[in-house]
Amino acid sequence: MVLLGSPASAGANPRLSRKRSSALAGISLGYFMVLLDMTVLSVAEPDLASSLDTSMAGLQWVTAGYTVAFAALLLSAGAAADRFGAARLFRAGITVFTLASLLSAFAPGLWALVLLRAVSGVAAAACVPASMAMIAQLYPEPAARARAVSAWAAISGAAVAGGPLVGGALVDAAGWRSIFLVNVPIGLAVLALTLGRAVACPRSDRPIDWSAQVAAAVVLALSTDALIAAGSQAWAHAVWSSLGFAVSVRVFLRLERRSPAPVLNRALLRSGRVRAGLLAAAAVNFALTGGLFVLPLLLQQERHLDPLETGLAFLPLTIPFAANPPFTGKIVARVGPRRPILAGLALLAAGGAVLAGVVFAHGGYLWLAVGLVLTGFGVSYALPALVVALVGAAPAGTAGAVGGLLNTVRQVGATLGVVVMGAAVAAGTGWALLMSAAVCAIAWFVFAHVEG
Repeated sequence: MVLLGSPASAGANPRLSRKRSSALAGISLGYFMVLLDMTVLSVAEPDLASSLDTSMAGLQWVTAGYTVAFAALLLSAGAAADRFGAARLFRAGITVFTLASLLSAFAPGLWALVLLRAVSGVAAAACVPASMAMIAQLYPEPAARARAVSAWAAISGAAVAGGPLVGGALVDAAGWRSIFLVNVPIGLAVLALTLGRAVACPRSDRPIDWSAQVAAAVVLALSTDALIAAGSQAWAHAVWSSLGFAVSVRVFLRLERRSPAPVLNRALLRSGRVRAGLLAAAAVNFALTGGLFVLPLLLQQERHLDPLETGLAFLPLTIPFAANPPFTGKIVARVGPRRPILAGLALLAAGGAVLAGVVFAHGGYLWLAVGLVLTGFGVSYALPALVVALVGAAPAGTAGAVGGLLNTVRQVGATLGVVVMGAAVAAGTGWALLMSAAVCAIAWFVFAHVEG
């Protein structure tokens, strides 16, 4: 990616500076759209289930269709950005994401919606690594890049903070289909802001093993399908999906051994510190996304809140995402990433336990808010520190690969959170939330043992 003008001249060239600022706004807004799409859906679940007459398994697939595709394609998205050009891939991803969102709003049935959600996941996977590559090249000077990344992160935090409230207002006013229509004007704005000649994006000949990438996607899809089927007690379906999963794993491993450009960097997984960090990242997203999946069912179906009230009820969870990251950055700079990660996992475990206790004891909203606040601060402490820890633990020359693997594992954790916690709802929402607490406690123990 080559800037029109040198970095040093950007401050002296107001026109170039405006183009860089506009491009950064578009990149940040694109990531905002990807995250908003995940969070607004949570409060729409009961209305969507009623409208499409679907079961818990159907609801799980609406979310998992997105996260499975997102997770699988993130493995090669960095290579694809290099191969096709980061800006080109970003704009293509935004275009497909916007179109898929528009079609999702008019989906005639459940499985059409699941398919479109998977397409959205593929498009999101194209956008996220490309956006980081664009920022890195658009702002090559360290100080300016740090400010740009902070702005990008703040805007993404606003998506998490505002998602449930925006989703609740939209569903309350116009039903679940409206949550997908909101992406259309955002997507058009992103394209308008990132088109033009502010940057020129080179292409490389970096290889991509498409067969191994497809096999990885099949592995994730079949494992998810087996877990959803087991949770629905569709045992024959679960057995067939499990057999398919076992076969696809063998195919994937064989392709990986023979590949000149393997999807997984095996050198990373030899490090115990990296493995512990990846487990912690998966646990964080397990708790966050699983909680966002099951809590609206509790609030709307058991406590009879409407969608807007549900969005408002989520504010104690989401506000820390916007408020806490700057403080986490300062803490990590002062004491290192280990203690913030352990603190974050402990807060997540405590938050899950408090939320489970509220359900079991039929507690009031005050205690529910306490559980949500603990969870929100837990996530906002752990995730930024995990990025620092994993990049620091990665072998030399693998920082980019560990970043891609981190994002992939986070989405796998999100998928498992939806599938496993959704299945546990059959035994009671409290048990699902208690499972979230247990997963975070296990991750805390493993991380503390390896890093200690």
